[in-house]
Amino acid sequence: MSRFRVLLAEDDADARDLLAKVLVSFGYVVIARVGTGREAVEQARRHSPDAVLLDVHMPDGSGIEAAEQITRAKPGTVIILFTGDPALQLDERQVAVTSAVAFLPKPTPPAILDGTLRLAMERARERDHAVADARMRLAERKSIERAKGILKKLTGASEPDAFQRMQRAAMNLQIRVIDVAHDIEAHEWGPLSPELLRIDPPS
Repeated sequence: MSRFRVLLAEDDADARDLLAKVLVSFGYVVIARVGTGREAVEQARRHSPDAVLLDVHMPDGSGIEAAEQITRAKPGTVIILFTGDPALQLDERQVAVTSAVAFLPKPTPPAILDGTLRLAMERARERDHAVADARMRLAERKSIERAKGILKKLTGASEPDAFQRMQRAAMNLQIRVIDVAHDIEAHEWGPLSPELLRIDPPS
């Protein structure tokens, strides 16, 4: 993952500038700094930040509402809320709809802010890897299903038999089943002999 991109939403201009400097000093990229919840939602939609630091109390309404809108518009965005009200707590619904990973006090010590963002970065990496792995597995399953369909059509084999032929070819050639599937889909019949798959190559 490239440098972590942060959207900062804080209604106090001085505090906003200070937070931005702190973030930059830790190596984060502040893609936008705004003073209202509406602007936070707009900039999140425009820039797709990795994380949003959002003040709960905003001049145009609750930062929690803005966080909820951002979560709906950009699922997977890390939301970190902060507030100057030490008595304020989030209920279960608010935690769920905002996807908030942390609820920090104001002012937040720089070390705590950095630690929270680093944890968010790690979670984002894990999420991205999980999504990529899931997409790859889905693509491989689809490719294998298409290859089985080709074998069924060419040989009249049942689906289980078609898959067994692919498994046997993979073992004999010491390659993966997905590689066999790709070769069948591409009609690359050189490495996969007709005898091995017990089918005639397409004319």
